[in-house]
Amino acid sequence: MRPSEEYGSLQRLVDALFRDKARASRLDVLLMAENFDLPADLLEIVNLLPPGSYHRTKLCDQLNSALAGHGWGFTYGTVE
Repeated sequence: MRPSEEYGSLQRLVDALFRDKARASRLDVLLMAENFDLPADLLEIVNLLPPGSYHRTKLCDQLNSALAGHGWGFTYGTVE
């Protein structure tokens, strides 16, 4: 198994979300993910987010947990 062409896409999404603000809602994340035209696997990860508002660290923890649960950390990369 090797990294996907989409490796790092979630990191770019997180960077874009928090470029100008300290918090992002689940809806913000979903809309940005669609805007970034993420592949189905990564949209699945984003759709697993519980409703709420997230600081960067909390969002990264949630996304990384879902990536690890699916065994996709190596394929798509983790976020910080």
